[in-house]
Amino acid sequence: MSDIAKMSFEEAMNALEGVVRDLESGNVELEKSIALYEQGARLKAHCEKKLKEAEEKVAKITLGPDGQPTGTTPVEGL
Repeated sequence: MSDIAKMSFEEAMNALEGVVRDLESGNVELEKSIALYEQGARLKAHCEKKLKEAEEKVAKITLGPDGQPTGTTPVEGL
């Protein structure tokens, strides 16, 4: 999948791992290394965005006196 903005977190992480493997192999020409590095930076930023979105959705379950869930409240600090 080439459109990073449409990638799930897992797809972007897999693609980023592939970029890292290619760069670490040392068998990539300089121009391709630069392009891979740029792609890796875009993938990293996308993963960070997806993680931030997930953090914002995390909610703390509130329990009533009987121990049953009564609802959710946003996690502090987000």
